[in-house]
Formats: sequence, structure tokens, C-alpha cells
Amino acid sequence: MKIIDRYVVKQFVQTIFFALLAFIAIFVIVDLMENLDDFLDQNVASPIIFQYYIYFIPEIIKLITPVAVLFAGLFTVGKMSNVNELTAIKASGVNIYRFMFPLVIVSFLVSLFSIYFGGYVVPKANKAKLEIEINYLKKGYSFSGSNIFFQDTKNKIINISYYDETNLIAHRVSVQEFDKNDITKMKNRMDAQQLVFDSTKNMWIAKIGSFRVFGVLSDTLENFSQKEMPSLQFKPNELAFKQQKPEQMNLGELRTLIIDKQKAGNDPTSAEIEYYSRYSFAMASLVVVLFGMPLSANKRKGGLALQFGINILITFIYLGLMKIIQAFGKNGALDPVLTAWLVNIFFFIGSLINLSRVKQ
Repeated sequence: MKIIDRYVVKQFVQTIFFALLAFIAIFVIVDLMENLDDFLDQNVASPIIFQYYIYFIPEIIKLITPVAVLFAGLFTVGKMSNVNELTAIKASGVNIYRFMFPLVIVSFLVSLFSIYFGGYVVPKANKAKLEIEINYLKKGYSFSGSNIFFQDTKNKIINISYYDETNLIAHRVSVQEFDKNDITKMKNRMDAQQLVFDSTKNMWIAKIGSFRVFGVLSDTLENFSQKEMPSLQFKPNELAFKQQKPEQMNLGELRTLIIDKQKAGNDPTSAEIEYYSRYSFAMASLVVVLFGMPLSANKRKGGLALQFGINILITFIYLGLMKIIQAFGKNGALDPVLTAWLVNIFFFIGSLINLSRVKQ
């Protein structure tokens, strides 16, 4: 690595680091002001509040990394242009593309790290943060949801209104079994007020319900107060997984959720958009740097204030387009992969145009 490369990379990395610190501090202060009343009302101890924000920081880093990288790229290149360092580098025979090469490499490495960080570290931190909200701020309920609908076996569909993970009890349950040879024909149906998992017998016990068998000529109906269900194959931990929010799932769990939704006949579009967006948003650091750096390569009036204004403008355009396109994708107007990557494609095309216009 040449001396110029080391100098440019050092300035770039240092600016990313300080930008991250500044943005994290702003996010934490704003969120603390918003939640301060809740912390005081619930008498949350200071160590718990500190722990809450430790778990919140990974989510902040994931969201602001592209902004920090863009800011660092604009600041580094803009500063060197304003003090004529970039002019001196060009005069030495180094063209603008060669000058930007180490910054692009660093941005690419940041993007690769962001895929792992956003795909595995952030979901784990979000789970821990949610537990603090549930236990200390009394926000929401642990693993409780509605209308859990999934496929247990190839011919058996389960519907659960909500699940209490603490007591291993599913409430208002329907189990529908279909003919293996003709899945349009229902063989039997069990409806129960509760489905309790017996850990000693390793099976589900249905309580207070009815079991109906559909025959060719007539149906049979059995009312029961308690009925063992050894044919059910799913386990309690699977129900807890099915009720996690996508932001609490890592990439592997999201992929499993998509497959489960497809098997159950549910629409997996939202989960697919979340899955592919983990990759596309991580690569945003590279894309926005390619787009933004050529804008700062030419000396302009306004100095650093102008660079900061350009950074804010590009960020708002990027995030605004992303939200608009995701809305179209979740409504089924766009393919999930295209929904996740379309903004990056637009900005990449824009970066090629900007690079072609930059003065050598």
C-alpha cells in the first residue's frame, strides 16, 4: 500500500469511527428523552437502563453505518479537495479513480461486515432489548401473538390464536387433517380451548374441545375434556420461533420462516423482503460512497458545510426511496428481490454517471 493510500484510508476510517460515535450519541439521547418517563414510572434501576442502551446500540449501528460511511467519504474527499491536497495528488499522476480505489475497498469490507453484523449480532441484541422492555417497561408480552398458522405435516394444518410460552399452553387451537391422496378432502378436525404440552409424556394434551371425523355417509363428533395428541410433531420451542418478529431473527431463522410460510400456504413476501434487505442495506455503504464521492471530488464553495448538506440530502433520498419501494413490494407490486435491491440499483447507475463526469 502506498503512502497516499495509507493516508487516505486513515482519514476515511477515523471519520467513519467518529461519525458513528456522534450518531450513536444523538440516537441514545433522543431515545432516552422519549423513554425517560417510562423508566421513572417503572422505577427501572440505572444498570438496567445502561444495559438497555447497550443492546440498543447494535441496531443504531446497523441503521447509521451507510450514513456514517457516506459522511466519511464526502468529508474526506471534500476536505482534501478544499485544501488542494487532491489537486496535488492529481498533479503527481494519480487519477481520480486510482485515488478512490482504497476508499471503495474499505467501503466494500464495511458492507461485508455489515451483512454478518446486521444478520446475526443485531437480532440477538434486539431479543435482549425486547426482554428488558417486557420485564421492566411492561411493553408487550413475551411470545404472544395471534393467528399462528402453520403446517405440522404434509397433510396437517395447525391454527393457534395465541401461545403462552411460559406455561407451554396454546389457546383456541384448531388441528385439521386432510386426506394424503386428496388434500382437498378433510379427514378430521380437532378444536380445543387449550393445547398443553406434557413434558413427561413429550406430547400435546388437548383440553375442552371436540373431535370431528368426516365420513363418506355421515360424520362422527366426540366432545372431550382432555385428549392426548401424539400425532402432533411440532414442539413448544417451534411455536416460540414462529412468533418472533422478523427483526429478532437472524438470517438463518428468516430463511426458515420463509420456508415455513411457503409450506403453510401463507404469503412469505414480508419475510422475503426483510431477508433480502439485510443484504441490500448492508451493501448500501458501498453504493452510497460510489455515488457520493465524485460529488466531492471537485472543489466547490461552501466547504464542509456543503458536504454535510449533501450527505443529509443523499441520506433522505435513499431512505425515502427505500420506504416507498418497500411499500410497493409488500403490496405485491414488486418481486421481493427487486424490492430489496432496486434503490441500490438506482444509486449504482447514478454513481456510474457521476464517475463518468468527474474531472480527472
